[in-house]
Amino acid sequence: MEPICGLDVALHYVGGKWKPILLFHLHSAPRRFGELKRLVDGISEKVLIQQLRDLVQHGIVTRHDFQEVPPRVEYTITDFGQSLALALQPLCDWGNANRVPRGELDRVLHP
Repeated sequence: MEPICGLDVALHYVGGKWKPILLFHLHSAPRRFGELKRLVDGISEKVLIQQLRDLVQHGIVTRHDFQEVPPRVEYTITDFGQSLALALQPLCDWGNANRVPRGELDRVLHP
């Protein structure tokens, strides 16, 4: 059965906590694995590997192995991925406009 809402389709590609953040960091420039690990605070190496594999599998990101020693791999967002990143931008803008101090947010979420 066809999804009723296009959000179902979008979440299929970018659902979860980490993929939108990875797209945010890849939107501006290609990044190496270690760089992404440093930029995405709190993500484990195992989860980062899996999330990048999923993004590559769905054609959102490309992986370029330079076949060098030491190993150098770079991830680049595709045109398809750029279109998804642009679709997420209004959500990012909304979050920035509605940002509250961390302590206050904790009180709101966990009264």
